[in-house]
Amino acid sequence: MSSAVQTAQAGAAPIPGTTIFDGGCAQKGLALNRMCYSFNQAANRAAFLQDEDAYCGRYGLNPEQREAIRARNVLQLIAAGGNVYYLAKFAGIFGLNVQDLGAQQTGMSVEDFKARLVAQGK
Repeated sequence: MSSAVQTAQAGAAPIPGTTIFDGGCAQKGLALNRMCYSFNQAANRAAFLQDEDAYCGRYGLNPEQREAIRARNVLQLIAAGGNVYYLAKFAGIFGLNVQDLGAQQTGMSVEDFKARLVAQGK
C-alpha cells in the first residue's frame, strides 16, 4: 500500500489543501451529488437555470453547498462533498468540461493545464 493511501486512510491529507473524497465526504455531499446527477436530463438543467435557488432547495443543499454553487467554485464544491464526476455534470450546464475543472483546481489556465497533461503523457 502506498504511503499516500496510508496517509489518506489515517485521516490526513497527503497534499496540503487537498480534500480526500472518502465515505464521510460522500455522505456530506449526498444532496449535492444527487442534484448534479439530475443534470443528465435536459429538463432538469433548464429548471436549474430558471431558478437555481429553488432547484438547490428541492435537493436540500446546505448553505455551504449553495454558496459553492453560486460561486461556481470547484474547490468549494469538492470541500462541500462534491464528487468531481458529478460536478462535471454541473459544469456542463455552463459549457465547461473536466479539463476546465482541472484548470480551476490547479489555478492554471485551461491551455496550461492541457499542455501539462500532454507533457505528462510523454
